[in-house]
Amino acid sequence: MSQLSLSWLGLWPVAASPWLLLLLVGASWLLAHVLAWTYAFYDNCRRLRCFPQPPRRNWFWGHQGMVNPTEEGMRVLTQLVATYPQGFKVWMGPISPLLSLCHPDIIRSVINASAAIAPKDKFFYSFLEPWLGDGLLLSAGDKWSRHRRMLTPAFHFNILKPYMKIFNESVNIMHAKWQLLASEGSACLDMFEHISLMTLDSLQKCVFSFDSHCQEKPSEYIAAILELSALVSKRHHEILLHIDFLYYLTPDGQRFRRACRLVHDFTDAVIQERRRTLPSQGVDDFLQAKAKSKTLDFIDVLLLSKDEDGKKLSDEDIRAEADTFMFEGHDTTASGLSWVLYHLAKHPEYQERCRQEVQELLKDREPKEIEWLADWETPPNNPSWSHLQVYDPFRFDPENIKERSPLAFIPFSAGPRNCIGQTFAMAEMKVVLALTLLRFRVLPDHTEPRRKPELVLRAEGGLWLRVEPLS
Repeated sequence: MSQLSLSWLGLWPVAASPWLLLLLVGASWLLAHVLAWTYAFYDNCRRLRCFPQPPRRNWFWGHQGMVNPTEEGMRVLTQLVATYPQGFKVWMGPISPLLSLCHPDIIRSVINASAAIAPKDKFFYSFLEPWLGDGLLLSAGDKWSRHRRMLTPAFHFNILKPYMKIFNESVNIMHAKWQLLASEGSACLDMFEHISLMTLDSLQKCVFSFDSHCQEKPSEYIAAILELSALVSKRHHEILLHIDFLYYLTPDGQRFRRACRLVHDFTDAVIQERRRTLPSQGVDDFLQAKAKSKTLDFIDVLLLSKDEDGKKLSDEDIRAEADTFMFEGHDTTASGLSWVLYHLAKHPEYQERCRQEVQELLKDREPKEIEWLADWETPPNNPSWSHLQVYDPFRFDPENIKERSPLAFIPFSAGPRNCIGQTFAMAEMKVVLALTLLRFRVLPDHTEPRRKPELVLRAEGGLWLRVEPLS
């Protein structure tokens, strides 16, 4: 039997054993990976030395717990940006750095980078994957580029214009509830609760051509989406539950799985029903029927989409994109609208000025319905302006934005991976805001809201405002 010299380990020559060889190979592989990781870590640290950092709270935990998802945490974050206006790094534990880039000149190279070289963070987004699949939000590289090209027609003006009627109808349902609740003069309402239901109502009609009447009665599908959003946000703050195996043993993990199944079953049923309709009608007849109803919904566009090679999206791809649009389109718009109404309630002079603009726009129109509005340029903002905490809409006047960087204010991001649904979102927000100011006066509640950053910026216990019907 051959002999293996282990003198370099300080051992006498012994008969070569397959298990010993396997052990040596495994140890060598492990050592190589540890050395490679150590080199990469120190090389990364060297590259990040140019970024300042606040003092660590603890040598092991780093800066964890410094910026909590609370009002106090938001104030700490504001102070950090004021202290480090270019950008800064924090440590999420001993080996995980996190960069926050603040200045337009600093973020430009990241924003303009292609999807191939600027992959999305898997640390947080991985929690969404069982729900949203490999849609635009989570995909990367060639798949993301292909889907982005195929989905772009779904957000063309000609597709979006008929949605204006849906936006009007959904707002009318919400306002009818408000009128009833405020029948004795005024009502104190949680804006997030009411507006989130309204945006989900609009989305379900625009994506699936399905009316669940979710603003008037409970809907299992809508409840599941709201539950999934809450569970993802909650899991983010529980470090041990970042491990899938542990999470799915918990009651929250089991609720997450049940809600995922319900949402997927609904989307799959719509896709299969629409697939059955296409062969029986043919594409031309299908499009003619849709033209008569004046609405081509998101599922229709996805089913008809083809790439440059004539390949269509699979049912799994369509489900991922539809579920992604439902997720991304409801909370974001609801948050934006809720906080706009809060600021207008706090500044009645601006609220009245907005109301006068709407009244002038609709003065000769009956019934009062918002139609397609003129193109709108997202106004840039500058982090270096004075009086940051002052609410001043005139910052966005054309004369005041000429000298500002287009990357100073990017609510829909920018560059090749900007938000594909920004025109949809802005159209919906303008319809909701205009009709709300036309019909109601919005007043602040007695309690000042405390900000609560989750998937979107919320308020602890809800964002409560008083509404008074206008005669």
